[in-house]
Amino acid sequence: MTNKYLYNLQTVLLPQTRNMVNSTLSYFVLSAYVHLGNLRYFYFTLTALLYVVIVVVNMSLVLLICVNRSLHEPMYMFLCSLFVNELYGSTGLFPFLLVQILSDLHTVPAPLCFLQIYCLYTYAHVEFCNLAVMSYDRYLAICCPLQYNTRMTYNKALILIGLIWFYSFVKFLITLSLNIRLPLCGNIINSLYCHNYLVVKLACSGAEVNNIFGLFGTVLTVLVPLLPILFSYMKILRVCFSGSGQTRQKALSTCMPHLVSLWNFSFGCCFEILQSRFDMSRVPSLMRIILSLYFLLIQPLLNPIMYGMKMSKIRKMYKHMFCYNMFACHRDEM
Repeated sequence: MTNKYLYNLQTVLLPQTRNMVNSTLSYFVLSAYVHLGNLRYFYFTLTALLYVVIVVVNMSLVLLICVNRSLHEPMYMFLCSLFVNELYGSTGLFPFLLVQILSDLHTVPAPLCFLQIYCLYTYAHVEFCNLAVMSYDRYLAICCPLQYNTRMTYNKALILIGLIWFYSFVKFLITLSLNIRLPLCGNIINSLYCHNYLVVKLACSGAEVNNIFGLFGTVLTVLVPLLPILFSYMKILRVCFSGSGQTRQKALSTCMPHLVSLWNFSFGCCFEILQSRFDMSRVPSLMRIILSLYFLLIQPLLNPIMYGMKMSKIRKMYKHMFCYNMFACHRDEM
């Protein structure tokens, strides 16, 4: 990090930190960024390409499911909700990252910082709840195949999706409204993006209620989706062990994309929680950066690839649309 960069950072921090107590912050400073020099354009291009790929792949799957009436089934509606959430979470992160990569000071206006916190935390909650509902849907399909069409209808799937999004948005709106009112004694966030827990740690006083509600909210965030996931897979495992080899193979093939997605997302979230609450200075800075962004970068790429490759209906629809367009273009040229 050059002396010029340090000087520019200090000119931003000093006026804000002289009289910080009980004052209203106008901006935060993200201290996890390092001086990139000319490499910033390489990272900017790489991040922009990654964002374009995520948007194109997830958007194409959303359109594919919405346009084709044969895919208007509960399982595909849950997938559509998952892909929409990937677009939502990526939009809450990538444009912000692109601006920060090209910036020298890495300051964020306070309203924008709280808006990003709201977007990223609701994204994570919707993702986990969506995966929980999908696990219950797989349980019904494997363990109760004869009753599936009556117990999981199209309308029930839409109601569940609506409840997931409504519950997630309202729940964290309460948390964020409590955090905004906190008097802060600092404005430096040691992260690449705005982080709720790190903002609460800057509070001068009065954070007890936020910590209690945050702990209670974390328990709800984990337990509410975790219970149906555990219930569903316990039932699925029982059917697998008591059934034939063909039954086990079919159940494994059906659940594998969901299990991979669930494991990947849980790993990323667990590391981010550990990193924000414990000292990770022994971990190399590049590794910390990659892992702090893991669940926000890999999940939006992994889900469309996993489900697009494993779901035969989606593969057939893709091939049909691609072949039809190629044939139509060739016919027009002739």
